[in-house]
Amino acid sequence: MSTPTRPGAGPSETGRLPQAGRPGGGGRPGGSRRNRARDYTVIIWLLSAVIVAAAHRLVPESTWLMVHLVLLGALTHSVLVWSQYFTAALLKTRPDEARDRAQRRRLGLLSLGSLAVFVGVPATWWWLVVAGAVFVTAAVSWHGISLWRQLRKALPGRFRVAVWYYVAASCHLPVGAAFGATLAFGLDATWHWRFLVAHTMTNLLGWIGLTVVGTLVTFWPTILRTRMDDRAEGFAKQALPWLIGSGMVVVAGALAGLQYVAVAGLAGYLLALGWWGRVLVAPLRRRPPREFAPASVLAAMIWWVVALVVTGGIVLTTPTSGWSEVTGTLAVVWAGGFAAQLLTGALSYLLPSVLGGGPRVVRAGAAWFDRFTTFRIVAINGALILFLTPTPPWVKLTSGVLGVGSVAAFLPLMILGIKASVAERREIAKAGPRTGPPQKLPERESALTANGMLAGVLALTLAVTVGVGIDPSAVGLGGGSSSTGVNATGRTQRIQVTAKEGLRFEPASAEVSRGDRVIIELSNADATMIHDLKLGDATTPRLSAGETAELDLGVVGESIEGWCTVVGHRQAGMVFTLKVSGQDASTSQDGTTGGGHDHAPAQANSAPLNTVVDPVAPATTEETIHRVEMRVTELPLEVAPGVWQKRWTFNGGPVGPTLRGKVGDVFEVTLINDGTIGHSIDFHASNLAPDGPMRTVAPGESLVYRFTAHRAGMWLYHCGTAPVSAHIAAGMHGAVIIDPEGLPAVDREYALVASEIYLTGGTGTSPETAAEVDAAKAQTDTPDYSTFNGIAFQYAQRPFTAKVGERVRFWVLSAGPNLSTSFHIIGGQFDTVYFEGGYLLKDGKDAFGNSGGGSQALGLEAAQAGFVELTFPEAGHYTVVDHAFLDAERGALGTVEVTE
Repeated sequence: MSTPTRPGAGPSETGRLPQAGRPGGGGRPGGSRRNRARDYTVIIWLLSAVIVAAAHRLVPESTWLMVHLVLLGALTHSVLVWSQYFTAALLKTRPDEARDRAQRRRLGLLSLGSLAVFVGVPATWWWLVVAGAVFVTAAVSWHGISLWRQLRKALPGRFRVAVWYYVAASCHLPVGAAFGATLAFGLDATWHWRFLVAHTMTNLLGWIGLTVVGTLVTFWPTILRTRMDDRAEGFAKQALPWLIGSGMVVVAGALAGLQYVAVAGLAGYLLALGWWGRVLVAPLRRRPPREFAPASVLAAMIWWVVALVVTGGIVLTTPTSGWSEVTGTLAVVWAGGFAAQLLTGALSYLLPSVLGGGPRVVRAGAAWFDRFTTFRIVAINGALILFLTPTPPWVKLTSGVLGVGSVAAFLPLMILGIKASVAERREIAKAGPRTGPPQKLPERESALTANGMLAGVLALTLAVTVGVGIDPSAVGLGGGSSSTGVNATGRTQRIQVTAKEGLRFEPASAEVSRGDRVIIELSNADATMIHDLKLGDATTPRLSAGETAELDLGVVGESIEGWCTVVGHRQAGMVFTLKVSGQDASTSQDGTTGGGHDHAPAQANSAPLNTVVDPVAPATTEETIHRVEMRVTELPLEVAPGVWQKRWTFNGGPVGPTLRGKVGDVFEVTLINDGTIGHSIDFHASNLAPDGPMRTVAPGESLVYRFTAHRAGMWLYHCGTAPVSAHIAAGMHGAVIIDPEGLPAVDREYALVASEIYLTGGTGTSPETAAEVDAAKAQTDTPDYSTFNGIAFQYAQRPFTAKVGERVRFWVLSAGPNLSTSFHIIGGQFDTVYFEGGYLLKDGKDAFGNSGGGSQALGLEAAQAGFVELTFPEAGHYTVVDHAFLDAERGALGTVEVTE
């Protein structure tokens, strides 16, 4: 173990970490108890990120929060601490208590600003976001000015260019923070995406990227414990203007909406990084990584290159309305692959080294940081690869848990390492001063071991196995089947079939001779949907985009019709026919969806419901920007008393949440697909081209749908993925209420969304027996149940309430997917009727000024909506029905319980 060298000794001479001064001195981040507390801030941010990752389904803006806890929280805090430390070391600055005190204040200001941003964004408090951005900007600007002043006062010396990197980096974050704060004010979709790219790229390429390059000039050979490349300083000087210039081109291209310009800037940045990065090769060849620190930093550098390439590809190929979203893949690559591994690797070397105490103390602490090195490296990077490649959702989840757990292992190892250093220091103090020459410690064994590699691979294998075990249908095994009594011809026919966009197979049929052995080679060319192929008793695994599989049918003797088993795809026409010469096509045994069964008893409304949807309409607020997270889930829900169905949901409810706002309000909806097939969302309240925001997203992916409400009314939103009828019928629908101007307050206000239920294969009487929607029946007008808010008969069991004389408003939307709705309250009369954006009656007056009018029903075709108002003249029970009484008897009914 190398000991900290004297001030001024460069890494090129010793391969050791230079010191800024005595323990506790100015610029030494770990030299005193109060300075070591700075490192605990990093622990808090990283631990918070782990907690959010574990509870992401319950945390608003969880993806955004995880990324920013790592990048803005932990990494930015570390940049301020360690860039100040390295500046003091490289410039040979004397300890300065005043400078150290100012550093503590900067870090406090940064922490306060970061906390404000972390709270403000999920809460949609723009004023808090702006305040946080101002605090962060002030802290980093103050930091940059401090470094620049130290440069001016310092004597000429080597590696001053590293400090210039830090100063340049500190100029970027205030600009990036300003771009980020601008997003809180609610821009239109085009400018929102442009500023989002400008914000992320300014911070990632400028603030983080320049800091990393400037640090690794001296830090890379130091952690490898070898000499640096003699060209390092020269290459760093040459690369700096190119890195800054390329980053500016990226931001300019983003703000101008010129995708090719932005990609050219990314390419230039990557070339400049490669030019400088050559100096990393010689130290790596002389001494390959033997500890966790250099191995983790090396992995981070590789992911940095991958992140730049992936970002460029997304910018170049994604439509303008969505190409800048930093979610999903980009978040994993930048935060998980690059930032987290860079931070944990660097701190694994810095903390024990800077805490000091002599070789024995440093080694005692470092030993804990190197625990399970190979396992952690393999598990983290293997999990990243599995998450980013087309694997089933449960495999992504189980491997992701392994990866996050491996990153999180740094936290307890860090605490144990610090404790070990303190304990070793005490042991040395007890033993007293040693006499004679210093004892030379033996060479440390490499922390990279074959056993660790094997353990990491086994852990990844177990994660994949568990994921497949939870959802075996995602990788169903196809087995060959032969027809008995068929004479084999000895020929093998290999047929290539491709699943295409638009829910079709290409080719849709193929012909072989009786007795041929047939092997189907299926590939999925649909970028957004998972597909498989069932032929006879054999079924391929479900394939994500770009995946392939073989289906060995064995020797065939008769024609077979096959299809994709994903719900609704067969009904949409995704059928493949294998024609055997001399035979008519016949349908093989159907083990999937079916139709023609009787629906459940229409009056199965006596059993108590487990869940009732709250029908009270959300209140109107003063907010002008509404940020909403919509998570697609697939889970069993009760759709009628004692009747269960596997529903496809927005946010896990029988019906999607009702959103509310005013004309001019901005809605920013993050759609996250936690399901097993592709889904999308279509807001009728938006007025924009559907190409980008309404596109289908694959399992595990997400998109941001941003629109401004231009017109009043009650608007439908629904999944628009084919077959649309099945997705709406399965529960993927909801309402957006945009208040008309001057909408008066009422005493009570309810929101109802009418829709239909189509059961598959009979009635599920428990969550375990729940089946998915019958996609074929959903294309007919014969549902099993009709509902208000997704559950039949629920408001018969739990009535609406009102008092005599109160004014009550019912918002009603017909979601369909197929049937109309005639909303009526038996015994009540409506004096106000608002239909599709305009009043038919208002307080009994019509459009011509005639008064005294009334209405008995609000008639709505599918995707139409409005509201009615009435007062109840006396106490009693008023029945709410769809006056197409077949639908009322199928569950679209309830009761208003009116009291004095």
